[in-house]
Amino acid sequence: MLNSKNTPLTSLNSFFMFWYNIYNNTSFINLMKRNVRKYLNTTLLLWLLGVTIGNAQTVVIKGKVVDDQKSPLELAQVRVEGTGCGAVCNLKGEFRFTCESADSMVVVFSMLGYETRKRVLNNPVDSVTMSVMLPSLGYELGGVEVTDIRRQTSTMTDVNMEDMRHMGNASGGGVERLITSQAGVSTHSELSSQYNVRGGSFDENSVYINGIEVYRPLLIRSGQQEGLSIINPDMVERIGFSAGGFEAKYGEKMSSVLDITYKKVKGFEGSVSASLLGASGYVCFGSEKFSMSHAVRYKTMKNLLGTMDTKGEYDPRDFDYQTYISWSPSQRWTFDLMGVISNNDYEFTPSDRTTKFGTSSDLKEFKVYFDGSEQDKFHTYFGALSITHNFNKMNSLTFNWSGFKTKERETYDINGEYWLNNEGDDESLGIGTYHEHARNRLNASMINVGITGQNRFTNHWLRYGMLMKMEKVDETMREWEMRDSAGYSLPHTADRLDLIYNMVSTNSEKSKHYELYFQDTYRKEFAEGSLVLNYGARLTHWDWNKETLFSPRATVAFTPAKNDNLTYRFSTGVYYQTPFYKEMRDTLKTNNNTVAFLRDDIKSQRSIHFVLGMEYKFRVNQRPFKFTAEAYYKALSNLVPYNVDNVRVVYYGGNIAKGYATGLDLKIYGEFVPGTDSWLSVGIMKTEEKINGSKYVPRPTDQRLNCSLFFSDYFPTTDRWKMTLQAHYAGGLPFGPPHSGREEQVFRMPSYRRVDIGISYRLLKNEDKHIYTGIGRAFRNIWLGVDAFNILDISNVNSYYWVTDITNHQYAVPNYLTRRQINARLLFEF
Repeated sequence: MLNSKNTPLTSLNSFFMFWYNIYNNTSFINLMKRNVRKYLNTTLLLWLLGVTIGNAQTVVIKGKVVDDQKSPLELAQVRVEGTGCGAVCNLKGEFRFTCESADSMVVVFSMLGYETRKRVLNNPVDSVTMSVMLPSLGYELGGVEVTDIRRQTSTMTDVNMEDMRHMGNASGGGVERLITSQAGVSTHSELSSQYNVRGGSFDENSVYINGIEVYRPLLIRSGQQEGLSIINPDMVERIGFSAGGFEAKYGEKMSSVLDITYKKVKGFEGSVSASLLGASGYVCFGSEKFSMSHAVRYKTMKNLLGTMDTKGEYDPRDFDYQTYISWSPSQRWTFDLMGVISNNDYEFTPSDRTTKFGTSSDLKEFKVYFDGSEQDKFHTYFGALSITHNFNKMNSLTFNWSGFKTKERETYDINGEYWLNNEGDDESLGIGTYHEHARNRLNASMINVGITGQNRFTNHWLRYGMLMKMEKVDETMREWEMRDSAGYSLPHTADRLDLIYNMVSTNSEKSKHYELYFQDTYRKEFAEGSLVLNYGARLTHWDWNKETLFSPRATVAFTPAKNDNLTYRFSTGVYYQTPFYKEMRDTLKTNNNTVAFLRDDIKSQRSIHFVLGMEYKFRVNQRPFKFTAEAYYKALSNLVPYNVDNVRVVYYGGNIAKGYATGLDLKIYGEFVPGTDSWLSVGIMKTEEKINGSKYVPRPTDQRLNCSLFFSDYFPTTDRWKMTLQAHYAGGLPFGPPHSGREEQVFRMPSYRRVDIGISYRLLKNEDKHIYTGIGRAFRNIWLGVDAFNILDISNVNSYYWVTDITNHQYAVPNYLTRRQINARLLFEF
């Protein structure tokens, strides 16, 4: 019997007694033998299975992935379906990986932006080499005409100019004239291609061609001098325009962006046109890898200027040549080259002027007889080179270089003897002479060097870039004006002869700008609707005043799932406008002499945008329409006040003002006539500023109401006749005496009202190439057109000439724009 007391000795005895009893138990020994045999058999089976598994057959899968142009696709994904085996293609589109073989293996080839392909391998052994082509994602509509209107999820609007090709243009800027009919945009002169956007000046609008910012001459003071716009409408493929709240990739302007893309043609196309206002020629040919276009234009407004009150010998001669060459030796590389040569010469010898103004009960007549002439030359040269490397269709990097050079000369000596009378009365209210003199020279050059890139992902589109701008301006200005009224020089002093205005400027400016930007466009579908978010920022530095600026920007758009025809948008951002040469120039008056100098403490003007918009797409009689509305507010600070004389902007030269601009823009766009686009834009706006802490005064662009109509039509049952109509109404702008402060601009010009109409008849139609003999086979279309400019013959006021008598009584004599004019056109399309 075991001892119950728990001691080491008793525990050891119990251990030995346990094993002794087991040894003497025969049945237990037999059971253990049987279990050992089962264990050995199981171990052997598992060992044999392990040998089999360890020797399982593997296969090496390798090959190459290309696109439909036989170019390698790096970063394409290759994987075996249902396993973790796979690889990513290298820069040559090659892949290689090892995987266990099976009776049936499905290899999947995929990449964002391309169709997915699958290949089935049946019991592969050793190695398999595969070459697979992934087609690009795309949709062929096969004869189905798309008549829907693209949804706008940003502030950038696509502008269709197809019908504008069948209408003449007085300013020589066909694209800009079309832009003036957009919501929030206004113009007050048919002779100029400049425009105002939501209370901004001409200098606050940026223009890009193929992603390169372009410039215009600096000394131009009137629409007659302006010449041809840098944008050639024959070469344009796409137009994008934003009136505010634009993306971070666009540079340092406060009001708007005009983004132009030139054509890349596959095949051949060309056109030749001639009218009473000039002529143009365009030719373009290309293939899958190469495209080249050339265009020339000549413009003369001699006949149109002859309708103005000031008579004389007008001789404006404007010519430009443009070329755009694009070469893509492979899917990876693209080389783009653009060049522009523009010569705008203006010569004018005035003879006399008769202007009637006032009311029916108080009608006055202003007569002037002239002596002297004006000669102006504006010669500009622009070139750009872009080199793009496409890593694939989702990722690219572009190197940009551009250069702009302008040589400008403004020379005039004009004497005038004037009489101001009541109409029908020989008694003079004012009589006198004046002499205007100018010898102005300006040479400027701008060079831009930068790198931009983009990366596309499933829901993101990243764009970024860095840019360096180098600018140099040399100016010599000598201009003055002498006035004599009733034998007394103005301003009248008893002991000396003073000029009413004089300016002397000899200045040079050389500086560099450094810019960085980053932006992302994020798209996401939710059960509640579709969301598009664009956000980004710019970082800039200007070495002239050592100023570093940061400007964030964002736009969000939401389309509800319950009604995908409705889209809501909100945009905000900080926009700085770095001063250019004209904003930097200040004046100092000593001993009745005005001297201009450049300020090194000038700061960038700032505008903070808040834009709330919506669009609604709908159909009427199966025709698409779109209604858009945008309410905006712009908080303006560090403003440099300015005066506007015709198209010349004269700045104060200091950041001495703050202000605001607010308004509402409405637009309805669609097929009022089947197959043609028309639109009506209405805008109300108010903009004011406070100068040197004084009370708020209207800014020079405070027009309050603006309406624009672009309407296109054709005759029923035929496509040979086309008609386009463009109408503008813009509220009157504030004005005051010349060379005076803004506080004295308490008057309002009459509203600008103008209607232009154009009618075209197709003499020959060969778009389907049914004419294959004779000279007609060389043409696609031949159009004959007639335009009626200012068909209502309204006398619009552009500016005022002020007459002052010895009693210091002033008369504002209006300078009227062009009257009704008929123009004939002939267009050959190849």
